Amino acid sequence: MKRIISVICAFLFTLPAFVGCSRNDSLLDPKNPVTLTMWHVYGEQAASPMDKFLDEFNSTVGKERGIVINDAGKSNASEIGEKLLNARNGVAGAPSMPDLFFCHASNAEELGAETLIDWKELFTQSELDEFSTSFLKDGLVGDRLSVLPVSKSTHLLFLASGVFERFAKKSRVTYDDLKTWDGFLTVAKKYYELTGKPFCAFDYIIRSTELDAMSRGATDFYSENSWYKNNDVLLSSFTKFANAIAKGHIIVSDKYSNTQVMTGQTVAGISSSAAVLYYNDRITYEDNTSELVKLKAFPVPQSGVGENYATQAGVGLCANKTTAQKAEAALVFAKWFTEAKRNLDFVAQTGYMPVKNGAFDNLEGYAFKTEAFKNTYLALKSTKESCVFVSEPSIKGYYNKTYALYNGIRKIQNDLEDKYKQGETEQTITQEIVDLFLSVGN
Repeated sequence: MKRIISVICAFLFTLPAFVGCSRNDSLLDPKNPVTLTMWHVYGEQAASPMDKFLDEFNSTVGKERGIVINDAGKSNASEIGEKLLNARNGVAGAPSMPDLFFCHASNAEELGAETLIDWKELFTQSELDEFSTSFLKDGLVGDRLSVLPVSKSTHLLFLASGVFERFAKKSRVTYDDLKTWDGFLTVAKKYYELTGKPFCAFDYIIRSTELDAMSRGATDFYSENSWYKNNDVLLSSFTKFANAIAKGHIIVSDKYSNTQVMTGQTVAGISSSAAVLYYNDRITYEDNTSELVKLKAFPVPQSGVGENYATQAGVGLCANKTTAQKAEAALVFAKWFTEAKRNLDFVAQTGYMPVKNGAFDNLEGYAFKTEAFKNTYLALKSTKESCVFVSEPSIKGYYNKTYALYNGIRKIQNDLEDKYKQGETEQTITQEIVDLFLSVGN
């Protein structure tokens, strides 16, 4: 009889009614545990908070139900898509496709949504209603919920406050000057004039361009080939940043802006809110002197006109579609990991936003592990209250083209001194960066 019920449940796995199999009819067996391999993106550069949660799951619910989650690899959100495609396509030297992994909806689409579990078929509607609607929408590929939200990030402005405050006193600037792009770029100019160094490193300067342009009225600026139409407002926004790069006032980060801040190359970095996980306590300069970072975080500057926008970013949980038993195990883990309090505890250690309705309010009075994390969540709260969240583009090839743009800008900014010595002007270098922006999509 049990075998018959198991067969029925296995068949129903492909239907919404799969969730109707009761625990007594489970395909899981604690005496013969099933192992799920996982790739995640939490803590590639540091001790991962995910490790603690996987240990907790494996020793409690996993042990009770017969599930072992094996951390089979760490990556980062910008690279995991390519690694997954290599695994899916059996590229020589690539590891096997994991059972569970974290990626963007655009990555899930490239992998083939039909090869992944549709979480809508496993969660009940009342369970899905507990999640933020916009976060759920961000995980849709067509009408399939291929990417379950477990955490979401936005971009923040991080500052080494001790360095900034010494500069601010000399240059008569304040934190309030950083609320708009005009004020921010004026501060960057003054910092360069005082120190000869760029003020801020950007991890995702194209996203700052897009949101600034949207605030100033730009709409529908993506073209069919996954890049940009000839949009005057968008081009104006990008040119503003390109000119600041040409002057040496700001830079595109080498990879992560926290590295530039912690080595004293810049005083500020604009990056994912999750970057707080990778900041050290001290800035170490080239001469081996050091000082405390005293990290502060603020919402990203706004255009100062129109609506305020903030990016809605962050990967979600996907499950490779294999067997009904592994699907049930994946569901058990997904429910456990997104339970409201546990989800809050996880995001509070990683710089992300919680995904359940009302959970953000519970961060009020939360006992954060450091002052830097407390400052990060104050900035996240301010962003949430003052901005409309906008999902990142999910169009195919978008990330590859933005990274190609960043690599091109890095080469230009690293050669600025030589370019000026050779007689190039600020205007010609600015145009070179703009031309690169326009050409990357071709």
